[in-house]
Amino acid sequence: MASPTNMLAEEQVHCSICLDVFTNPVSIPCGHNFCMGCIGGYWKTSSLFMCPMCKKTFIKQPDISINTVLREIAEQFKEMRIKPVLKQQQPQQQHEPEKLLEELPLEIPELIPPSGSLIEGVCCDVCTGHQQQAVKSCLVCLTSYCEEHLKTHTARFTKHKLIEPVQNLEDRMCKKHERLLELFCKKDQIMVCVLCTEMDHRAHYTVPVEREWSEKKALLRKTEAEVQQMIQERLKKVEHIKHSVELNKHSALREIEDSMQVFSNVVRMVQKAQAELILAIEEKQRKTASWAQGLIEELEREIDMLKTRNSEIEHLARTEDHIYFLQKLPSLITHPQAKDWSEAHVPTDQCLGTIRRAVSKLEETLREEIEKLAETELKTVQKYSMDVTLDPDTANPWLQLSEDRRQLRHLGAWQDLPDTLERFDTVVITLGHEGFTSGRHYWEVQVGEKDDWYLGVARESVNRKGRIAISTNQGYWALAMKKGQEYRVSSSPPLILSVNPKLKRVGVYVDFEEGQVSFYDIISSNHIYTFLDSFQEKIYPFFYLYCCDKASDILSICPVMEVTHNKQC
Repeated sequence: MASPTNMLAEEQVHCSICLDVFTNPVSIPCGHNFCMGCIGGYWKTSSLFMCPMCKKTFIKQPDISINTVLREIAEQFKEMRIKPVLKQQQPQQQHEPEKLLEELPLEIPELIPPSGSLIEGVCCDVCTGHQQQAVKSCLVCLTSYCEEHLKTHTARFTKHKLIEPVQNLEDRMCKKHERLLELFCKKDQIMVCVLCTEMDHRAHYTVPVEREWSEKKALLRKTEAEVQQMIQERLKKVEHIKHSVELNKHSALREIEDSMQVFSNVVRMVQKAQAELILAIEEKQRKTASWAQGLIEELEREIDMLKTRNSEIEHLARTEDHIYFLQKLPSLITHPQAKDWSEAHVPTDQCLGTIRRAVSKLEETLREEIEKLAETELKTVQKYSMDVTLDPDTANPWLQLSEDRRQLRHLGAWQDLPDTLERFDTVVITLGHEGFTSGRHYWEVQVGEKDDWYLGVARESVNRKGRIAISTNQGYWALAMKKGQEYRVSSSPPLILSVNPKLKRVGVYVDFEEGQVSFYDIISSNHIYTFLDSFQEKIYPFFYLYCCDKASDILSICPVMEVTHNKQC
């Protein structure tokens, strides 16, 4: 990259015709500068009096004026260019400061305040060889000076405007007129030179750059305060997230420990049930074997008796003594007194139903454990309670809301309400006033003795006109009591639930990120049902209440309290 001195030579002190340093520079009406001889020769060889730079054409040869400032700058630059040669010719001599510009009675405003943005590493433009660090930049000379060269400059040019050292001093000059940017155009919001106010920015409201700087600095301070506030808010958010992550970590560890304990208990229950089952089966088998052994022994005794009888019969049958035969025959021909064994048998499936009964007993034990877990779970989700109110702009005209918008009643009569896009015009539905697109939320509803209702959440985009099918396919995740006969959920197809006893108060829990909607029986602290889905848009609490016979039947949103049995709103 060229040094500031080189950039000054290339952009400020070169004539665009001869491409050399200005000699007797003059200014023409359009604001551009040329060597007097160059512009005169150019016009002599051209049929038009035209500016070689901007191509502006003049009717006659325009007046030209000597640019004294530019002439002195050009002379200074010429001396600066030959300085390295002189230093090589006289290496042992202390180099004298080169001829500088004559003092000019100018008061030039500082374009960048002393406290403005500075660029570190700005070097002195006057130093040759090893360049020293600049301590000031002059807005008149467009040159940066080290501490040594600044002494000479300050002694001779006391009215030149100095600022903290900056690079690219040429950026503070008007590109069009090569004048200092000392004014600010309020209309176009740009910095301009004095000549700009006579041409492109004529009649525009302009102010000194110092005044604009003061105003903008005040605005910047306000913006800075706002940015700092945003930073602090985000830092607090970062800390909050980190804290939440740490809490989540501890919560996960507790869940792991609890799950290990629960499943260890379950394993112990299963092992105990299995051991008891095996003992019961073995005991039954032993009793059956003992009973069978008794039968066998009794049968063997009868067999011995019958064998003896059979021997006597065989002996009598072989005798030839008629008198003896006839005397013994009556006692042997009658059947001996023996037990009827036709119905006697040993069952081979003595343990039939034993396993089922053992598993049923285990199931009952596990159900008790599940109820304990459900109560703990309910206490946890209640921490995410939110203040739910009903939205009157969505309520069907058959429904009446209380003044606090926490109670819903079916009037049994139509109300003349505006038919807005938000209102359900046919089905007796109303939504909650506040929806959500993230986070966890919980609320409780007293359903009392009502026998036709729905509770849950609904998508913001659900159809609100005409007949409506309440199902997950249509954007409803709900629990319902239908006509006092059955409980169901709005799955597709609907799923009938076995709920006992009858629900009085229902808790609704939503985890937006997990796509979870859960329902709880607050009276028994039991979990009823959970939907697992995904939410792609904003969802709202959802309520449906059909006509009830009792005028006192009101669907009420209750304040959330700790889990206690038989609690009412």
